[in-house]
Amino acid sequence: MLETVPAVHKIFARISGTYELVNHLLTFGLDRYWRRRAARCAVQPGVASCLDVCTGTGEMAVSVRRAGRGRVAVAAVDFCEPMIRAAARKYESLDIAFQLAKADMLPFPDNRFDLLTISFAVRNLNLTRDNLNACLVEFRRVLRTGGRLVAVETTQPPVSAIRRLLHFYARYVVPRIGAVFSGSGPAYAYLSNTIPRFYSAPELAEIMRDAGFTQVQYRYLSFGIVAIHEAVK
Repeated sequence: MLETVPAVHKIFARISGTYELVNHLLTFGLDRYWRRRAARCAVQPGVASCLDVCTGTGEMAVSVRRAGRGRVAVAAVDFCEPMIRAAARKYESLDIAFQLAKADMLPFPDNRFDLLTISFAVRNLNLTRDNLNACLVEFRRVLRTGGRLVAVETTQPPVSAIRRLLHFYARYVVPRIGAVFSGSGPAYAYLSNTIPRFYSAPELAEIMRDAGFTQVQYRYLSFGIVAIHEAVK
């Protein structure tokens, strides 16, 4: 079972009102572009249903809805009720089915979805390698045979100079900007620490294979600071 650490839940509850604003500021608006790219990769012919996990304020779920042009039924889950409430209040979220749930205990039957998406939350599931694996196994369970997992996440840039710059930005800039605009220094201290410690794209691909996914591939965006992973059940 995923360890829902009370402190982590409190962090996301505390910053739910400013979460999107701070993300846009910290990424210079690129987080919107990254999600749009991931949604375009995700919504392929034949996709009729999607589950967005760790949806937060629903930005990825909305991106999938747009990419599907009304042809994809989108459900979205998150473990933090204030985040879900913020997501459901959006005009573009009116036909998205939001539900409170943990990533390793999804309240859906086996083989339910054609597509599962997750954006900038795999890092938060990596409390331990076992926790991350449990979540990936659960993702695979709710996907139909041939269904796809699409994950967009920060990664370790393959070019060492860019990697060092990203780590510097994460350690020294992200906590300060996050604290100023969210009012919660500890929240962004935690979030910034997850970036340098997370896996490289090849390592995450191997973890997905270990969880039973096949045809795992990834592509770098923005000089390798972000990667989109795609995998098939």
